[in-house]
Amino acid sequence: MEIEETALPGVLIITPPRHADDRGFFSESWNRQSLSKAGIELPDFVQDNHCLSHQSGTLRGLHYQAPPHAQGKLVRCGRGRVYDVAVDVREGSPTYGQRIGEELSFENGRQLWIPAGFLHGFVTREPDTEVIYKCTAHYDCASDGAVCWDSLGIDWGIAEPVLSEKDRAAPAFADWKTPFIYEGHT
Repeated sequence: MEIEETALPGVLIITPPRHADDRGFFSESWNRQSLSKAGIELPDFVQDNHCLSHQSGTLRGLHYQAPPHAQGKLVRCGRGRVYDVAVDVREGSPTYGQRIGEELSFENGRQLWIPAGFLHGFVTREPDTEVIYKCTAHYDCASDGAVCWDSLGIDWGIAEPVLSEKDRAAPAFADWKTPFIYEGHT
């Protein structure tokens, strides 16, 4: 399993190996033992989510779930291609407000580990794109939130994204108060 650190401590790119032959490939998309051997200990996952976006240019985010139901996410693209973004919003963090963006696709098999305390969003680059992600906490409607997708200067690569009502109504980053506190680690 290939593990890459990013500019945001705690956010990782994880690329499981693919074993290919003339039929296709096989890959273990998640293996706790392999990660543990590599020195990576992720929290337990309690929920898997699967998202389909029909149109290229569909933007979902920037989302979070506030404490005490904060979620870490292990995100991958099961079909198609996305530009996936994580933003550190832990008050007091040395990287507060900083972000990374990575292309995740069916082709590259890359996954992004996003700890709790980060905003998460993605934009689809192809029609009928599927995103699959594991979460460390169950969904809690009262803790669900969003920050406006265009209020952090992120270059999403599109001018007019396809948005949900929730994402259209999200507050700008400058007008939003983070519920996350930096605790010296991720």
